Amino acid sequence: MKTKAAVLYEANTPLVIEELDLDDPKEGEVLVKIGAAGICRSDWHFMAGEAKTALPAVLGHEGSGVVAEVGRGVTSVKPGDPVILSFVSRCGRCHFCTTGKPNLCDLHMATSTTMLDGTHRLHKGSTNYTPLSKLACFSQYSVTPETACVPCPTDLPMDKAAVIGCCVTTGVGAVVNAAEVKPGTTVAVVGCGGVGLNVLQGARLAGATRIIAVDINEGALEFAMQFGATHSVNPSQQDAEARVREITGGLGADYTFEVFGSGKTVEMAYNMARKGGTVTIVGIPPDGDDPSIDAVALVRQEKTLKGTYYGSAQLQVDMPRMVELYQTGRLNLDDLITRSYRLEDINEAYQDLNRGEVGRGVIMEF
Repeated sequence: MKTKAAVLYEANTPLVIEELDLDDPKEGEVLVKIGAAGICRSDWHFMAGEAKTALPAVLGHEGSGVVAEVGRGVTSVKPGDPVILSFVSRCGRCHFCTTGKPNLCDLHMATSTTMLDGTHRLHKGSTNYTPLSKLACFSQYSVTPETACVPCPTDLPMDKAAVIGCCVTTGVGAVVNAAEVKPGTTVAVVGCGGVGLNVLQGARLAGATRIIAVDINEGALEFAMQFGATHSVNPSQQDAEARVREITGGLGADYTFEVFGSGKTVEMAYNMARKGGTVTIVGIPPDGDDPSIDAVALVRQEKTLKGTYYGSAQLQVDMPRMVELYQTGRLNLDDLITRSYRLEDINEAYQDLNRGEVGRGVIMEF
C-alpha cells in the first residue's frame, strides 16, 4: 500500500512530505492508521544532527492510532482497536524483558533502525526507510510490532493517547518508578518542556510539598504552575543552584530531575541536590555533550545519580494507569496539548518547538 510520510533525508534540512510504499504486516506485526503524533524534541535531535540514525528515515515516536490489519499470530489487538504506541517494542525473551525491565529490551535496541526481524517495511524503489523506534508516526499508516501496541479505551482522544505514548509515561514514570519520590519531600525539575511538565505532575501525584520548576523560558515557568510547580527559577536571571538551596532551607532538593538534555543542565541538576539526595537524568544530551561530575563530592555527599529510560515503565501496565489517572482528573493532559498541526505543517511545528512555545504540539491531520 501507499502512505504519505514526512521523511528526513539529511540532517539540518527540512522534512520532505512524500508518498512511500508500505509492506503488509508480517507475523507478530500490526498495521496502524496513525491518529495523532506528538512533536517531541527527541525527534529534533535527529533532524539537527545531534543524534544519529540510518537515513532516510521516517521519524515520530510519540503516537496513537487505530489498528487497520494484523499479521499472523497477533492476538492482543484486532482491526478497529484504538492503541497507544510504545517506542520500545519488547521481545519478551531477553534478560531484561524477563526480569521486569522491558523498556531496556536487548532485541529492540539491537535492531534500532529496522523491525524486530532486522528488515524494513517502508520503501521507495530500492531504498529502505528507517522507521524511528519501529513506529514512524509521521506517516498516515505504519507497520509496528504487536508489542508496540497498547490497547486503550475507545473514548480516549487520539491526542491524549499519543502523549501518553511518550512524554506522560516518561515524565510521571521518572518520578514514581525510577526516583520513587516520597510524600513531603522537595523536588527540582530542570527543563519544563513536554516531559518536564509531566515530571512536575508526577511529583504532585507523589505528594512532594515543594516542587521547583527550573527553565530559562519565562513562559514555560508560568505554564508550569498549572502542572504542580510551587516555585520557579530562571537560571538566565539568577544563580539557580543558590536559589534552590534558599527555597529548601539551605539544603538543596531531596530529588532533582534533568529533563532538557545537555551536559550543563545535568551538572545543574546534580548541584541542586542536597547531601543524600537523588539526581535522576531523563533528558538525553547531544552526542559529545558530556557533563562533568565531581566524583569526590558524589562519595562524600552520598548523592545518588541515576538514569531512567522511558520512565522505567512496564509499558503494558503503566500506560493504562496513565489513562486512568487522566480520566479520573489526576493528570492534566487537556492543558498540556496547546497546538495541533497537519502533517504538511511538520516543519512549522518544529519551528514552534524551537521558538519555545509552551506545552505539547500534536499532528492531528494526516
